[in-house]
Amino acid sequence: MMKDFSKFEENVGFVFKDKSLLTQAFVHRSYLNEHPSFALGHNERLEFLGDAVLELVVTEHLYANYPNPEGELTNWRAALVNAKALAETAKEIGMEQYLYLSHGESKDAGSKARMYILANAIEALIGAMYLDQGYAGAKGFIDRYVLSRLQHVLDHKLYLDPKSRFQEAAQEFVGVTPSYRVLEEVGPDHAKQFTVGAYLGEELVAKGVGTSKQEAQIAAAEKAVEVKGW
Repeated sequence: MMKDFSKFEENVGFVFKDKSLLTQAFVHRSYLNEHPSFALGHNERLEFLGDAVLELVVTEHLYANYPNPEGELTNWRAALVNAKALAETAKEIGMEQYLYLSHGESKDAGSKARMYILANAIEALIGAMYLDQGYAGAKGFIDRYVLSRLQHVLDHKLYLDPKSRFQEAAQEFVGVTPSYRVLEEVGPDHAKQFTVGAYLGEELVAKGVGTSKQEAQIAAAEKAVEVKGW
């Protein structure tokens, strides 16, 4: 069944000439497994195109406006276009409710898999915009919804990985270097889950969970920055 995207178009300020491009941007591969007769294909080719358009627009903006070294600009760009940031943007503009997903995927809200589905969908949407109204059309959307986050990224040093960010802030505000301890380790060897605590001295600031110690440390550091308001 085709969905009505008119409210979505109004909200994002982009009205498609070719509505099938817009619809296809939201079609996940899993939906077609359950609906093989659906009129459109999945969004992966649009995602491939949109990824390149997004990277070019962001790169062009950073190059034109900041004289910083390549390494810094690369980190800033990564902070703007990584899966987590794109998924957050996709949620903010209301993309999730329009996704075409299998029954299994539709029940999986809040998972890491859903984050990647949303990130891929917004790239597919950008690809669809590019095909529908060219570079200028796609750039207008990216300016409004991706590049508008740049100042926030710079102010909060989101271009640093969470452990570096927590360490910098901890040293600046309390003069302490964080440490990490494994609090729990469960599951068989091939599917372990670690719970790690991020500490300032003896203070347990936050816990993080991951399938490796490193992943759990990163999750703990990210939460610790939030807890401390840094």
